[in-house]
Order: sequence, then structure tokens, then C-alpha cells
Amino acid sequence: MKWNESILDYSHYLKIERGLSYHTIQNYIRDVKKLVYFLDEEKISSSPIGINEELIQKFIYTIAKEISPRSQARIISGLRSFFDYLIFENYRASNPTDLIETPKIGVKLPDTLSEQEINSLISAIDLSKVEGERNRAMLETMYSCGLRVSELIDLKISDLFFEEGFIKIVGKGNKERFVPIHSSAQNYIMLYINEIRSHLSIKKGFEDTLFLNRRGKSLSRQMIFMILKALAIKINLNKKISPHTFRHSFATHLLKNGADLRAIQQMLGHESITTTEVYVHLDTSYLKKIVEKYHPIKS
Repeated sequence: MKWNESILDYSHYLKIERGLSYHTIQNYIRDVKKLVYFLDEEKISSSPIGINEELIQKFIYTIAKEISPRSQARIISGLRSFFDYLIFENYRASNPTDLIETPKIGVKLPDTLSEQEINSLISAIDLSKVEGERNRAMLETMYSCGLRVSELIDLKISDLFFEEGFIKIVGKGNKERFVPIHSSAQNYIMLYINEIRSHLSIKKGFEDTLFLNRRGKSLSRQMIFMILKALAIKINLNKKISPHTFRHSFATHLLKNGADLRAIQQMLGHESITTTEVYVHLDTSYLKKIVEKYHPIKS
């Protein structure tokens, strides 16, 4: 089996069997291709079936000089997934990454925005421009619902259930969940639909896509990042922000205001509560309030 053949089969597996998004699949494939590039550079002839732990370890040692421990850990994880797939398909009997130690890294939490900072970003949107109403509706929706950027750009008009106060989200692995949406976000979405979107020349295939660009097609991930970056510069916000920052802020603000961690888990679409516990940083003031409120020993 050749590397190109195995990588192609692996990408089909990730898409069909695991239901991963295009972006996630490309990240997995990129890790394997880095190994292939290393083998080519070193003029090492080894197939996906024949490669051993020693060669993988040599590859990791080489890239460790150039990348951070966090990136090393991600690549090792990506390779482990690839070789697990080959075992699953009975191409290999063992995984050459099993005994390779993953670098120890701390939990890196993204920056969170205060409520004032989020309000300032949204207030900085120029509503005199055609895309202004759209951008305000998008940011309000991200903050109201804690969406991933992929979930935002894939949101459909048919996913809006405003009478019930929910929107339907198709998350990782094509898993559906219903998330409550605040009435203010609903109002901004309807304003955008009626005043802006209704006047666009919508391209075939995008009739149901909620947020569109000027050409009547769906927005890209990069476009959302650029919108946020421009707003941050406009208000002199000295933080590196992204759509993920809005998602993290959504969860953090709910938690600090007393929301149940399990409810936040459901809204974020996390399979495990452990993911939510890491994602939502628990500050000491919040923990202190929990103990004071719920511990049986009262002062």
C-alpha cells in the first residue's frame, strides 16, 4: 500500500464513517503528509504498513526542533488516529505511535471577553454599510448561542425555530442539537433577513443559507475572522480574538451567572462533561460562591 492511496482511503473514512467536517479532515491529513514529506526528505523508503516506531520517533525528534510541544502533541495524536484506522482495516497489527510519549502541555484557555468588550465590538459595526446588519446579526447569534464558526456559516433559515425560541445546529460528526436563542438575536436576524438578505441575488444552492456574502453565497471562515479582527482594531482591543473567543465567552458568562455545567455542555454540543470543564475556566470567585451557597455547613 502506498502513502497516497492510504491517505485517500483514510480521508474517505473520516468523512463517511466518522462524519467529520472538511476542515477537520484536512487537519488530520496534514499531519500524515508531514510524515510522508519527512520520509521523502530523508530518502527513506517505508510504506504505511511497514513503518516502525523507530522511524516515527526519528520524525518526531526532527520536527520537535521547529515546533511547540502543543503542535508536537497534535501531530502525534493525528498519526495515532491514522494508524488506528489501518489497524481497523486489517492493514496493520499494531500502532507504531503507541509507545511514543506525548509532550506534556498545560491546558491553554482562549482569551475571554467581558460583556462590555462584546458590547463595544458589536456597537462598532458600521450599520450604514450593506454588510452591517448582517455582521451585527452574526455576532449577536454567536454570543447568544455559543456557536462554532463552522456552525455559524452553515446555519440555515430552515434551522430557525423562533416561535419555540430555539435554533437547530448541526455540529461535529453531523450531530444535531437545539440551542436557545435570545430574543434580541432573533430580532437582529429577522431585520437582516427582511431588510438586507431579501434584496440579494442569491446563487443556486444557497437559498436556505442564512448568512450570505455580497455575491449571494455562504461566507468563509476566514471572512468571519477578518470581520472580528477589524472590529477589534477599531475599538483598540488588545486581545487576540476569534469566533472561538465568543463561544468561550458565552460559556464563561453563563457559568459565572449561575448556569448549570450540564446545561452548558448540552448547548455547546460537547459529548463529555470533561471537555466543558476544561473549556470553561472556573475562577476562584465562582467556586467560592458555589461552596457558600450549597455546602451544608453555614456560617
